[in-house]
Amino acid sequence: MTHEFLGRKVGMTQIFDEAGNRIPVTVVQAGPCTVVQKKTDETDGYTAVQLGFEDKKEKHTSKGEQGHFAKASVVPKRHLYEIRISAEDAEGLELGQELACGPIFEEVKKVDVTGKSKGRGFTGVIKRYGFKMGTASHGTHEFFRHGGAMSAGSYPGRVLPGKKMAGQHGNWNVTTSGLRLVRVDAEKNLLFIRGAVPGANNGLVRVRPSSR
Repeated sequence: MTHEFLGRKVGMTQIFDEAGNRIPVTVVQAGPCTVVQKKTDETDGYTAVQLGFEDKKEKHTSKGEQGHFAKASVVPKRHLYEIRISAEDAEGLELGQELACGPIFEEVKKVDVTGKSKGRGFTGVIKRYGFKMGTASHGTHEFFRHGGAMSAGSYPGRVLPGKKMAGQHGNWNVTTSGLRLVRVDAEKNLLFIRGAVPGANNGLVRVRPSSR
């Protein structure tokens, strides 16, 4: 059976355990996901399954995509993603089958969540890497938020690759591992994960049982 689901980050809230302790959680709507395509060693050289998430109108789907979904007899999906699985797990899946998160995550204690972090645009080294600001007095003029010296003056006499400098901040794929799964609402396909997960509210995330 597949062990990874595509979903959306709903937002953060808090729940209380049996002892009355408050637990901060992130709510993730994981699935339901539909099997759109199966790949095998004989036809593709590896075993995988392609899952679809969220329906979309046929008029917003290209002719090629319509044919792809028609082979599986499923409604066009807004998002497609592929995961590697074993041949034994692939045999238990059928085209058009809808998968719910309840049976997969009911006994899972920890999960890994992958999402795209919030984009913050082009930022300087103070915000991007947490550099310390320069002296704000004693003759300092235009270098309050600069990164300071970039390289040695004689050798090698150039800025080495990988130097921490200003640039794109955020909008990266980030994986947070080992988050505790507090509660599973199988009826509504909701996962309550302790702590924060990458991305903004309503952003796409991928959830799978933790590898740790």
